[in-house]
Amino acid sequence: MPRPYDGMRAALATCHAKDRVIAPALCEATGLEVTVPAGIDTDSLGTFTGEVPRRLSMRETARAKARMGMTLAGTNIGIASEGSFGPHPVIPFLPVARELLLLLDDTRGLEIVEELSSESTNFAAIDLTPQTDLDAFLAQIGFPRHAVIVRAGTMLFKGLSQHDSVGEAIEQAKAHGPVRIETDMRAHLNPTRMAEIGRLAEKLAQRMATCCSACGAPGFGMVRCDIGLPCEACGAKTQLIRAVISGCALCSSEVTEPRR
Repeated sequence: MPRPYDGMRAALATCHAKDRVIAPALCEATGLEVTVPAGIDTDSLGTFTGEVPRRLSMRETARAKARMGMTLAGTNIGIASEGSFGPHPVIPFLPVARELLLLLDDTRGLEIVEELSSESTNFAAIDLTPQTDLDAFLAQIGFPRHAVIVRAGTMLFKGLSQHDSVGEAIEQAKAHGPVRIETDMRAHLNPTRMAEIGRLAEKLAQRMATCCSACGAPGFGMVRCDIGLPCEACGAKTQLIRAVISGCALCSSEVTEPRR
């Protein structure tokens, strides 16, 4: 059975080896050949460490990245990923990761997006004091498999994955102010994040392989949730999901399904 992207090529905009998990997932499910264009610089649109601020939303940034890759590679299809990390909206002391993966398809006029929020992240930071148990912090975040960042004032050391290099960076940084140690959240230096991007790539691949029954375009999937599941006792609306609405990425076709 032919797949919707058999024989087609896409540019993946990444500086951080995300093709390791994105390319196999999309190729297997959709037939799309994914390559990373030479010379791509996605850091120009923002960095986790703040040297370059991200001025656009996650979706807008991913779209701009995808366009950048398409231009460099000369393709009509582009893919890009964006991530953000912070406190859980309900349990503030628990970190949460949000990942977004976007595909632009100029051959069909499509934009297909999947998102994933997860508590599977090692996102963490610690301010160095005489009482800090640095070894315990490093063990907690999975060092040295997961790299760290050392910063103080304008001094910044990224991608540290050896105890000696962390110690040297701390000694140099001390002259510039209070020292802070953070997880390096770039995918190629953070196996936990890379695994979550792989999960998201599988979600996107399934969506790309699902075609609209009305127009035949790929990318049919969930577009929003309808809140307001009635309380079993009194019938009042709650904040729980009542139904899931799936829709086409191209036409206006939608299907509403009650929550499972």
